[in-house]
Amino acid sequence: MATAIANFARAAQLRDCIASQTGWRRAALACVAGSASVLAFAPFYASPILFLTFPVFIWLIDSSRTPKAAAVSGWWFAFGYFFFNLVWIGEAFLVEADKFAWLLPFAITLLPAGLALFWAWAAALMRRFWLSGFARVLVFAIVLSIAEWLRGHIFTGLPWNVPGYALTAPVELMQSAGVFGIYGLTLIASIVFAGPLVLLADAQSSWRQALALGALPIAALWGYGAVVLSAPQAFVDGVKIRIVQPSVLQTEKWRPEHQRRIFDDHLLLSVTDASGKRDDLEGITHVIWPEAAMPFFPLEAPNALAEIAAMLPPGRVLLTGALRREFAKGSESEAPATAAANAKAFNSILAFDDVATLIAHYDKQHLVPFGEYLPAEPMLTALGLKKLTYGRGSFTPGAATRPLMSVKGLPPIAGIICYEALFPGAVAHTGVRPGLILNVTNDGWFGNSTGPRQHFQQTRVRAVEQGIPLLRAANNGISAVVDGNGRILSELGMNVRGVIDSPLPAVAPPTLYARYGDLVFLALLAGMFAVCFGLRGKASG
Repeated sequence: MATAIANFARAAQLRDCIASQTGWRRAALACVAGSASVLAFAPFYASPILFLTFPVFIWLIDSSRTPKAAAVSGWWFAFGYFFFNLVWIGEAFLVEADKFAWLLPFAITLLPAGLALFWAWAAALMRRFWLSGFARVLVFAIVLSIAEWLRGHIFTGLPWNVPGYALTAPVELMQSAGVFGIYGLTLIASIVFAGPLVLLADAQSSWRQALALGALPIAALWGYGAVVLSAPQAFVDGVKIRIVQPSVLQTEKWRPEHQRRIFDDHLLLSVTDASGKRDDLEGITHVIWPEAAMPFFPLEAPNALAEIAAMLPPGRVLLTGALRREFAKGSESEAPATAAANAKAFNSILAFDDVATLIAHYDKQHLVPFGEYLPAEPMLTALGLKKLTYGRGSFTPGAATRPLMSVKGLPPIAGIICYEALFPGAVAHTGVRPGLILNVTNDGWFGNSTGPRQHFQQTRVRAVEQGIPLLRAANNGISAVVDGNGRILSELGMNVRGVIDSPLPAVAPPTLYARYGDLVFLALLAGMFAVCFGLRGKASG
């Protein structure tokens, strides 16, 4: 009994200390708690930190007298969260430092500041509908998960490190993404991590009950994942993949004097096995190069196509990230510079057969603002701004229908290029179900930072949500073969030059999330709303 009282007293003292803070101390406390929350994600995977930081968020709402005051505290918490989640983007502005370095301080502060408005709005809404006891934990989880869904969709969306990713490591926990999706996991994570310490401080539970509230749901998710992973691994007959990771420095990627060397290195790696021995693709059926592997437009380079054809033995296929252009009708009569300026440029995946004929392609649909296109381009161009990536003008987005690629020897392919992997909807297709996710990316923009590692973890979750294997080719890493349960079968780490040779994992049966998508999240929300109303009615009665 004495121990229980002591545990409550310590938790209550912590709650009261946080609630008593005002002014800059309150803002600093919120920001530090939000910053520490980043440790829950790759490459740290210290998700238990949220057992401490999420209660801080709730206690800040508790002690806010108005929705406006709650919004201020929520903004500071979120600014710390998003700043340290996204600080790695600053690396991209140093690739061509003479042109873009001056934008770095604005990029690493203004983007987190803008994203923090979602959580500021959420905190204000929480305060407006705040309840007492355990019900307020549910209000916190409901509103925060809705805000995160909106963050993933409004203004093209940027769902980087949604809190649900804290429940995706180890791989046993990741299996629940196939049931709930990442937004459903965010709702669950918000309750699991926020509830125990809040209830202990309120003296609504003993330390054993608080521990059970946090541990039992996680144990249940882990147990479910262990059962899923006990199924035997299957592979597609007659397919062997070679993934090429050239590890080209981003500072050299688009310099004309390096084009020949970079292309030659892709060709050489393609005919070399994982041990470094030249095998001329013996036993390999499909070769995969990363995003924009060739620093030129390959469809406009007959000599390059001839060398690709010479590299590929009969029946082999090359799938590569590449830039391509579509010229306007009648452009043949225009000067080359004029025709190029009026052409539509695409960031694509191209599939070539053994005579270098284009047999399939996918054009990136979800482009990166300021990286691949300029919003309000005429106005911003007049101000002297331009996109970070190669070439003048903005890329054109691909078809909104997101067509599957059809390549001989492979199941239907869902192509996703670079940060499209953040969006669960990028993999979902109507009609024919994909049998393979092909992700090509160039994370070389972001150096040896947390960004590429977090990007890879989020891409793995896309595979688990759908139960579809993933082939990932990254210029500087992380390249990998991942099965539909998120298990890494082969991997090349950051800044490693080499290849992966691997069979292709077979597609798993459709997951619950694959069948119903975010309707699962909506069902969870409806259930939580019902519980909230029940607890509210019980309290008022």
